[in-house]
Amino acid sequence: MTKDAAVKLSPQSAGLVAAVTSAATFGTSGAFIKPLLEAGWSPAAAVTARALIAGTLLLPFVLFSLRGRWDAVWRGRWRLLGMGVIAVAFTQLAYFAAISRIPVSTALLVEYLAPLLLVLWAWAYTRRMPRVAVLLGSALAIGGLVLVIGPGALQAVDPLGILLAFAAAIGCAVYFVVSARPSDGLPPVALAGVGLLIGGASLGLVGLAGAVPMTVTFGDVEMLGASAPWWVPLMVVAVFATAIAYATGIFGSSRLGSRLASFIGLLEVVFASVFAWIVVGEALTPLQMLGGALILAGIASIPGEPIAPVTAADEDRELSPSAV
Repeated sequence: MTKDAAVKLSPQSAGLVAAVTSAATFGTSGAFIKPLLEAGWSPAAAVTARALIAGTLLLPFVLFSLRGRWDAVWRGRWRLLGMGVIAVAFTQLAYFAAISRIPVSTALLVEYLAPLLLVLWAWAYTRRMPRVAVLLGSALAIGGLVLVIGPGALQAVDPLGILLAFAAAIGCAVYFVVSARPSDGLPPVALAGVGLLIGGASLGLVGLAGAVPMTVTFGDVEMLGASAPWWVPLMVVAVFATAIAYATGIFGSSRLGSRLASFIGLLEVVFASVFAWIVVGEALTPLQMLGGALILAGIASIPGEPIAPVTAADEDRELSPSAV
């Protein structure tokens, strides 16, 4: 019994670690990409470069994980397209366009309504009111989010920036749904790597067609109170906030389900506040610490979802179907 329990608990524990890692690495995105936007990079150019570099970095891991099983890629073609076009290109373009018009904290506050959107969508789709624990967790987590970012974050800001951030929230919700779908033999790193390459390539083609501005500059940028080459923040975002963040996030969602993974994703704003405290000395306020505690309480209140069992293909035949 102990051995069976360990086998059943292991995927969720691994998913929890991966989801928290994803939130931490995603938390570096806004702070490191904004210097590029302020230096003259267009949001489309920043997303394209970020996605293509990250996808290229993940490519060796993608090939190793597939080991020639291209049939898994074909079966997962719609997931890959959804990940690339919507979760990567659309969501990141909308988010970067938003933070070019409104503060990062405001954009994050609106974008991370995604967990609430998933709860409301499930309510409308099933026509069944969510369990009390889900409603309580939603209230605690969203309230904590407001406290971490700042109760005044939505004061007198650009309406178009808010609309763009809400578009990013919809794309973020799609990301968690696509990530949580049964893999059918497609490894999480393959979904992340190929999705990033598809997203970067599709957005690059749109830019070349002139539909969105593609502007880059190659001078020094102001970052963390100092001057740095343009490629430094770009590589930080590509490696940590993209390659690692997407790969671990997809793995976490596949083990936890879209709803719980999306609420754990709220920790991104907590990590972003901690990074600001460590890197630039922005002290955490009592309200932010209280908000972080409320987010954690909200996550703890969210019950798990029924997840498709981990198959032999998912674990590269390390587990047999009878073991799950």
